[in-house]
Amino acid sequence: MKKLINDPADVVKEALAGFAAAHPQIRVDHTHRIVYRAEPARLGKVAVVSGGGSGHEPMHIGFVGAGMLDAACAGEIFTSPVPDQMLVATQQVDNGAGVLHIVKNYTGDVLNFEMAGELATALSGAGNEIQVETVRTDDDVAVQDSLYTAGRRGVGVTVLVEKIAGAGAEQGRPLAEVAAIARRVNENGRSLGVALTSCTVPTAGRPTFELADDEMEVGIGIHGEPGRRREPHATAAEIAELLVEPVVADLPLRRGDTVLAFLNGMGGTPLIEIYLMYGEISRILAARGLTVARSLVGPYVTSLEMAGCSLTLLRLDDELLSLWDAPVTTPALRW
Repeated sequence: MKKLINDPADVVKEALAGFAAAHPQIRVDHTHRIVYRAEPARLGKVAVVSGGGSGHEPMHIGFVGAGMLDAACAGEIFTSPVPDQMLVATQQVDNGAGVLHIVKNYTGDVLNFEMAGELATALSGAGNEIQVETVRTDDDVAVQDSLYTAGRRGVGVTVLVEKIAGAGAEQGRPLAEVAAIARRVNENGRSLGVALTSCTVPTAGRPTFELADDEMEVGIGIHGEPGRRREPHATAAEIAELLVEPVVADLPLRRGDTVLAFLNGMGGTPLIEIYLMYGEISRILAARGLTVARSLVGPYVTSLEMAGCSLTLLRLDDELLSLWDAPVTTPALRW
């Protein structure tokens, strides 16, 4: 195992220290491993909190900032944050308008965020209760259930939910409306991924799974979980078809629909290949009569050094498009 690390046990701690040094617009609570906006949001604004296991950067810590998240909790690599982290984050960012928890549908994340929400409500003072709404993302069409979930996994659509719901919160919308927007994004988004290699968790010291040089795994999860099937490696055009067809069919999308296309790199694939893949996907979508109004291309939900990519399609309406276009200033996403 060759990695740019010191002690495998200290990777998350030391990465957060480096992240804080690189991005003065955020603030890191190193005790609880929580990333906050450096400047607190205004009173009366709904706060948006997310988080999950480390190893997926820039998700979630890279999306803290104006127009997106107010806080993100960092767990150990591929391991959910604990309820205490989420509770502290919720208490710290509440501005009197409530807190939205955005949670990927993995059992540990769901249970721990649920406990934190209950504790935040129970521990808040009389007349000063913290309202907490929770939205789960479950966009992965690869599998209905896995070792880590009941139901579908939350993957690429999580970024889109965080951005669009964050924009709604930034505009001053109430908690119920921000949560409804987040649910609408999740309901109208689907994802599917493919891996060309596994990844190696530093504390494990060996690949999570084995793939031969001429094999690929279709439908992987972001922790390296197996997916739909293992197939012989194929051309970019063939892989693009493998990704597009199930996503379009599951929504379902119809000729004339407008979408946001998010092609995500899993961490180990060079951008030249990701852009080549996006070209193939764009061609297929156009041939199906789908209008790509917006795109996002790059490594935004990674799985350490895994090679591969995932496709997320979001059916857009005028409101969701406007919220996507709203200003955002975070370490990893800004316009």
